[in-house]
Amino acid sequence: MDAYNFTARTRRALMAAGDAAGTLRHEYIGTEHLLLALMHDRECLAFARLTNLGVNLDAMEDVIRKTVKPGQSAVPADSPRPHTTRTKKVLELAMAAARDDDRSDVRTDHLLIGLLREKMGIAGQVLTAAGVTLEQLSGDIPGARPIDD
Repeated sequence: MDAYNFTARTRRALMAAGDAAGTLRHEYIGTEHLLLALMHDRECLAFARLTNLGVNLDAMEDVIRKTVKPGQSAVPADSPRPHTTRTKKVLELAMAAARDDDRSDVRTDHLLIGLLREKMGIAGQVLTAAGVTLEQLSGDIPGARPIDD
């Protein structure tokens, strides 16, 4: 994670992913938890990109919750959880997306791109099934605040 910084909103999304994992009583943070976090932050660029595409976020959340059953973790909900290998890969892909944008900061839309590029993760599969493509995620969002996301 060399010269890359996560924006404050990106760090909050990563923390919210941990909360989503805790709520589902999972001992890990998977791509599905990260996508849930992004879908619930109405102020982030990832949320804006998905809603501007007309993605039905409620339907996507239903698919995630039907696919990923609640676990039986004894880890307290607010305890730290490790990232899965796929989630670590998403973070690497998000850093690459930031680099492609000539940015040193990783924003939430970069996380979304990383989730989509990690095709084998649950989040990538859900996004693909919802019709989201990398081409749609590129470019500016009218009215969005890309500087401090």
